[in-house]
Amino acid sequence: MKALLLLACLLGPAIACGASEEVRLYRANIDLRDAVSIQRGAKVFVNYCLNCHSASYMRYNRLTDLGLSERQISDNLIFSDAKIGETMTVAMREEDGKIWFGVAPPDLSVIARSRGADWLYSYLRGFYRDASAVTGWNNVVFPNVAMPHVFWKLQGIQRFHIVEGGHHAEAHSELVLETPGTMSVQAYDEMLRDLVAYLAYMAEPVSIKRVRVGIVVLLFLGLLIVMTWLLKREYWKDVH
Repeated sequence: MKALLLLACLLGPAIACGASEEVRLYRANIDLRDAVSIQRGAKVFVNYCLNCHSASYMRYNRLTDLGLSERQISDNLIFSDAKIGETMTVAMREEDGKIWFGVAPPDLSVIARSRGADWLYSYLRGFYRDASAVTGWNNVVFPNVAMPHVFWKLQGIQRFHIVEGGHHAEAHSELVLETPGTMSVQAYDEMLRDLVAYLAYMAEPVSIKRVRVGIVVLLFLGLLIVMTWLLKREYWKDVH
């Protein structure tokens, strides 16, 4: 028994690692310098995500950093009685979320830092019809997820298929779009990139400024090193 437990402990991480490698993640290719893309993503977020998911560390007026005025934010991104300086919270109670979905919808303030942009983009693309699931939907990136596919009318209905291998080719799984949605595949993917860009921005709104400040600091330090070396050479030039 002890030998079996030891073997399980040794093989467990390897099995988990192998299972995680089966999930193919698509590159989100977001650009946090594209303020217009993040603005579009904010619109998608408040229309589709903010009904269930809060962003309790993000204030509406922070969007002014993207070039939006407070009037634009109030008219286009606030659909409740929330004030411009308040955080993005929802009325759903945690206990109600557990009853309706089996688990309370998580706060999305820093989900991009937790999961990563590529994971989020792949997850949002990975829903497919599954009659055995409670919501009628499943996900290839997050199997048996409690979240329903809120974008299904836009994306359409995907089905999960196992493609048999032949002539030295291995069998593999793929998602097939059986019923097109109201958006083309390209337009839908672009909308998801905008949403993921907003989630990444929301997770760290000062990231672009931090990178710019870091570059300036490194350039200053490089110049200071050169000046220090020249000063040292001047002091020691007469020492033999």
